Amino acid sequence: MREYLKFYIDGKWVDPVEPKTLDVDNPTTEQVSGKIAIGGAADVDNAVKAARKAFATWSVSSREERLDLLQAILAEYQKRSADLAEAVSEEMGAPPSLASGVQVYLGMGHLSGAIDALKNYEFEVPRGAAMIFKEPIGVCGLITPWNWPINQIACKVFPALATGCTMVLKPSEVAPYSGQIFTEVMDAAGTPAGVYNMVFGEGPGVGAALSSHPDIDMVSFTGSTRAGIDVARNAAATVKRVTQELGGKSPNIVLDDDNFAANVAAGVAAMMPNSGQSCNAPSRMLVPKSRKDEAIAAAKAAAEQVKVGDLEDKTAIGPVASKAQFDKIQGLIQKGIEEGATVVAGGPGRPEGLETGYYVRPTVFADVTNDMTIAREEIFGPVLCILDYEDLDQAIEIANDTDYGLAGYVSAADLDAARAVARRIRAGQVAINHAFDLNTPFGGYKRSGNGREWSEYGFDEYLEIKGTLGYSPA
Repeated sequence: MREYLKFYIDGKWVDPVEPKTLDVDNPTTEQVSGKIAIGGAADVDNAVKAARKAFATWSVSSREERLDLLQAILAEYQKRSADLAEAVSEEMGAPPSLASGVQVYLGMGHLSGAIDALKNYEFEVPRGAAMIFKEPIGVCGLITPWNWPINQIACKVFPALATGCTMVLKPSEVAPYSGQIFTEVMDAAGTPAGVYNMVFGEGPGVGAALSSHPDIDMVSFTGSTRAGIDVARNAAATVKRVTQELGGKSPNIVLDDDNFAANVAAGVAAMMPNSGQSCNAPSRMLVPKSRKDEAIAAAKAAAEQVKVGDLEDKTAIGPVASKAQFDKIQGLIQKGIEEGATVVAGGPGRPEGLETGYYVRPTVFADVTNDMTIAREEIFGPVLCILDYEDLDQAIEIANDTDYGLAGYVSAADLDAARAVARRIRAGQVAINHAFDLNTPFGGYKRSGNGREWSEYGFDEYLEIKGTLGYSPA
């Protein structure tokens, strides 16, 4: 049993102001695996005071000092990679191969990206007789989710450090173990006292206190659109900057060409990793109506090949992260059936032979129209919807007919054709043939949020822009 009962404030492990704990479940066993301390407004206030004090010196640190710290963090991160992987498996159910692979790798990738970006980032840009300075925004409140826990911590903490900000992190209370070990990494790397602080807590307590705190200058939030709206409301009274990476209902437009069946199968394969718990998952597959039957057959075959709960199989998916998530997904699968969609693979209930653990059957719906609940709401599980289109204009119209705009996908053999479609999708990131690159910006249009993360694009969110006129002789 893990017990993480202290917070990290001002370079020290400290007790909560008011002792309160929360049990943490293991979604694979459905048993309590540990407990964490839960903070409140007083703990947040202590952490913010420490961060404000540290900002005076860290904000004027040199590029070399920040690079040295990031390099030290990288060394400690590599030492603890196995511990991080074990924590992710235990807290949110990622199979060992996924936890030790992509889950841990993404944190390291964002760290390496921040180091590379910082080496050449221009904090001073001359413009005629003026100088444009990019200065750290101040004390940042960082609120992260449970689905890619290390990834989301990394792509907030590292750009904040690189730009000279100080911070208070609230990891997800659903998946807090990796946040604890990440904080141990930060401590072991010699992060100056107060620069990085961590308080466990729930959204209505610590999250609300962070987003409304008058001495927090910026909040970076990743989570549901509903919770993101609450964060923005809490932040409004103090007119602080809010960046949000929220929900998605991403379209995958499969073009009519010789690679069609393989591209359908690839779309299913891209939907299932992390048990579908990715905000940018390609959850709406759009196929030509003339090839609908072929698409259904290919998707059904691909979904039925997805193994669930087999720890020895590196391709197998694990459970979803919690009972609440499992119940939500089951309810939406049932809603799809009630609204007339056809289950061609998977369906309600657990996979055969898995009576313990929050496992969901890899599910494919056909005969889906874009007004159905399963086509409108983010399911956040291994559930794919197939919709059909008459022509590309209609495909684009369906793709963009959503409240979200986080990601989009185009699957095609003809790169020029794919490029033309990608230009028309209203989303912050569009992948052709499921390409992936950490050096690109990540963030959404519409109700998928605002601001961008990853590589140097994430730096801008943590900087204020100051124009200094008459800086140089006219």
